[in-house]
Amino acid sequence: MVRSCETIAYDSVTSPPPVALVCGAKNCGKTAFSRHLLNILLQRYQKVAYLDTDVGQTEFTPPGFLSLTVIDQLTPDLTIPCLKTPEREYCMLKGSKKPVKTELPLVVNTPGWVKGIGHDILVDVLKYIAPTHVVKINISAEGKNLPSGAFWLDEDHKESVNLIEVSSARQDSFKRSVLVQKDAGLLRDLRIMAYFRQCFPSNLNITTIKELAHALTSHPPYEIPISSIKIKHLHCQLVLKILKIYLHALALEREIPEDDARLLLVSRAYDNQRLRFGTGPGRP
Repeated sequence: MVRSCETIAYDSVTSPPPVALVCGAKNCGKTAFSRHLLNILLQRYQKVAYLDTDVGQTEFTPPGFLSLTVIDQLTPDLTIPCLKTPEREYCMLKGSKKPVKTELPLVVNTPGWVKGIGHDILVDVLKYIAPTHVVKINISAEGKNLPSGAFWLDEDHKESVNLIEVSSARQDSFKRSVLVQKDAGLLRDLRIMAYFRQCFPSNLNITTIKELAHALTSHPPYEIPISSIKIKHLHCQLVLKILKIYLHALALEREIPEDDARLLLVSRAYDNQRLRFGTGPGRP
């Protein structure tokens, strides 16, 4: 593992800084490898970006977050949860077909969902990010591993990529690479506690989820003016299209009378949607 990390960090051919994506089956050691790689990269670079796409077992945020965090300090103990504030200014530009190039080395940690839809998502992520290095961690149970080679590339792909395949560091009595047994639920609870624990003074004794919940309910809530809240309807055009098709089907294809309650209801809903998102009232 150390040699693989050093290969990525000190690859003299890599310019701009490396973009390393770590993938493999669940609990094979992706997070441990990623954090160790962070420490190695920080020996050469002042800052390293960490893109966490494993929302089930996040590294620097509470569970459920897709985050990009900039790290500027070594982590001496990789077993201790470490929460950090994500850097929101580092993001993909809206409408851009290519990822934004940064001047920082980037480590991408991925979830262990590598079969079915999970495999398809991983392929899309690999194609979109286009990493300079891909680290694929394997275990002895071949059926749980990702396909061999650069499985995400098309046959006509010409750009080169450094593929590093390593075996899981954890081994059984027969020296076979095996999965790391982790209590994912407990890890999520610990990160949630660590996150919300920041709301309270360090001398306040909170050791259980129940104590945390009680403390949170006693904590003064944040107040946000209603005027500062904006709701954006992401699928308004789709709703309009569906209502238009439905209205057309009722009025023309099924020849329902104009005073029919169903037709009036759909027509009113369509007019309301057009007033909010379209070009004004009226039937098509």
